[in-house]
Amino acid sequence: MPYQSIVDATELPRLVRLGPNLYGAVFSLMKLLPARFMIDRAEDRGALGTGTTIIETSSGTFALGLAMVARLRGYRLKIVGDPAIDRNLRMRLRGLGADVEIVERAGAQGGYQQARLDRVAELCEQIPDHFVPGQYDNKDNPTAYGRVAELVGDALGHVDCLVGPVGSGGSTGGLASFLRLANPGLHLVGVDTHGSVIFGMEDRPRLVRGLGNSLLPANVRHDAYDEVHWVNAAETFRATRDLHERKALFMGATSGAAHLVAQWWAARNPGAKVVVMLPDEGNRYQETVYSEEWLHANGVLADRVPDAPHREDHPRSAGPDWSWMAWGRRTLDEVLAAAPAHGLAGSGAAV
Repeated sequence: MPYQSIVDATELPRLVRLGPNLYGAVFSLMKLLPARFMIDRAEDRGALGTGTTIIETSSGTFALGLAMVARLRGYRLKIVGDPAIDRNLRMRLRGLGADVEIVERAGAQGGYQQARLDRVAELCEQIPDHFVPGQYDNKDNPTAYGRVAELVGDALGHVDCLVGPVGSGGSTGGLASFLRLANPGLHLVGVDTHGSVIFGMEDRPRLVRGLGNSLLPANVRHDAYDEVHWVNAAETFRATRDLHERKALFMGATSGAAHLVAQWWAARNPGAKVVVMLPDEGNRYQETVYSEEWLHANGVLADRVPDAPHREDHPRSAGPDWSWMAWGRRTLDEVLAAAPAHGLAGSGAAV
């Protein structure tokens, strides 16, 4: 049967075998799925009408997903972003009818993300009939991934490990919660980047977009994660290019970071069936991640990725290179309260 819209045709991933025990959930635009699902649920609740303006903060693929859904359903959309929205993305958003507003100055606390949220609050005061999807704290975000769990379960059956990048907290936590209905022991591996506060590091500027956060999203359920990795910008970009060169998968940087971790984990756990989430295609990154000139200019041009990460016992002791720690389904407060056991760092495999 033909699809009813481009949203229906592209919101779910293709499952691709990437290794003996590793499968990729390859999305064209992963954030399209929660964008559509949040709009559906808002319509069900009567929170959206013909005159309602959708207002959201995003500087990446969630903005694009919302713009596609809003255009097809006739809603006005205001996107509050920051300079990370590149020229091509701005052009595409505006071509879909979105009003794009760029916040030029970062907040003293929470960086650009807090400044964007502050501007959203101002717009809500100015526009009485509005709806804010709120990807960071809307519980419809993780719930949207139930359909992906059905697809994975039907195709692969039992899954032992899920690996994915963490930004808003919706995709990995949401998909894992559904997969654990069939296998409560499913091992969940979150992939973050240095300078992100999500798993307890200090906030600092990050070159990797779409991975990590300067604020702590309510949708991140820390006690769902068994293991956490931090991958720096040079490693992420090299891994993204490797994914294209070796697997012919032209993906974004978050996919590169997730695949780096997933292939390492799968190789060290050959008896486990592993699924890695690859969120979006690489078209937005041709002038950055896939440009040697840009990589060189930003000091992140790497010849190769490390063979293995360093094992750490506390987020604050993790070094500047690829690192991992056993999170153990603990809350963030529990992890940060544990005193680092110095002298235990080193390369090792996950259990």
